[in-house]
Amino acid sequence: MSDQRQRLLDVAQAEGRLTSVVGAVFDRYGAVWAGGAGDAPGLDGQYRIGSITKSMTAVLVMQARDEGLLDLDDPLSAHLGEIGGYGDVTVRDALAHSSGMQSEPRGPWWERTRGGDFAALVAANDGSGRVAGAGEWFHYSNLGYGLLGEVVARRFGGRWRDLVNERLFRPLGMRSTSYLPRPGAQAGWSVDHFTGIRVHEPLTETGAMAPAGQLWSTLADLVTWGQVLAGVHPQVISPATLGEMGRPVTPTYGLGLMLGVHPGGRLVGHDGSMPGFMASLQVDPDSGIGAVVLTNATTGIAPQELAVSLIEGDPDGADERPVTWRPTAFLPTEVVGVPGVWFWGNTAYDVRWHNDGLELRLMARGGLLKERFELDDGVLRGVLGYHRGERLDVVRRPGGSIGHLECATFVYTRTPYDPYVDIPGGHPR
Repeated sequence: MSDQRQRLLDVAQAEGRLTSVVGAVFDRYGAVWAGGAGDAPGLDGQYRIGSITKSMTAVLVMQARDEGLLDLDDPLSAHLGEIGGYGDVTVRDALAHSSGMQSEPRGPWWERTRGGDFAALVAANDGSGRVAGAGEWFHYSNLGYGLLGEVVARRFGGRWRDLVNERLFRPLGMRSTSYLPRPGAQAGWSVDHFTGIRVHEPLTETGAMAPAGQLWSTLADLVTWGQVLAGVHPQVISPATLGEMGRPVTPTYGLGLMLGVHPGGRLVGHDGSMPGFMASLQVDPDSGIGAVVLTNATTGIAPQELAVSLIEGDPDGADERPVTWRPTAFLPTEVVGVPGVWFWGNTAYDVRWHNDGLELRLMARGGLLKERFELDDGVLRGVLGYHRGERLDVVRRPGGSIGHLECATFVYTRTPYDPYVDIPGGHPR
């Protein structure tokens, strides 16, 4: 099983073009397996966890309810005063994303800009962005969790960032979970789709929106948090309250928890993403078995699917391991301007530079790899696919711009049947 799980991470890293990806499987007693692929740290490597933060904010809300400081059916105005057009939203609906609030707060993209205080958040959101009435349907709202963070701050009499530390992380021994990244934390990356060149993503302090996705953590600490969601730490949240959080309000969401299934039973947990990072924590509350996945990439995998696969194992675990993805340091002169979308007739290809080779992937079939060419003494020559051994010529115009690509009479153009390129068989247009 260990080899199967490691292969899952290897495939995710190679196919998702991830700088690093780490994962752990755990039970009620602790981690039972952990691994990584790419430039991966160990159990204590810190990543941004995005909306897994919401599950922690939700536990604070439920603690406040259990201590008699609020009721789930209270309107937000009972705790926050007049807040534009959202005062009638109940605590319950904000927790369950059934409030009808828009997904994001008005103003600059909150995940990529320095956040303001709560007064600024309220002033920018007057209710005009609302998409539905309360309870009409599930509509994920980061804004709702910004408001919930202020509710618990006022009920407990402290800053949200201090409350998660004092009421959750310290009692649980989660010493590597923090509001801001610690020295040595993983950098956030995104990857240019066609060239494979990485760029840093911004690492912002999100202010009043922090309760929706600010926190940083590690595999080891999130194993502990997964055990909380499995009922191992009743000193933090009672089994009855935890069960309430895990009951469906909508088919896929409870009170602050995503809900799902796997072949062995049901799942509770949460996914997370922020620029440069993706994460997932999933646990079967009945067996206590769960998994955590963390990566420093903006896209490339479905984190929840990978976490569930780690729990179940890889049916293809005995297959050959993929070649590790390596970020592109620079594009060779011979292929500058080539990566992008190209057409063979009407057939579209995603042409990308990948691990020191030019790959043609068929877009109509989900990016299926069809051809690969590598530089051989300055010439692109086929090493995989129908044109193995053939040369791919980059045909340039007199001014140096690329007119088309040609390989053994196959002509690839930037637009279907480009009328300015001599294509065998003519131009059906």
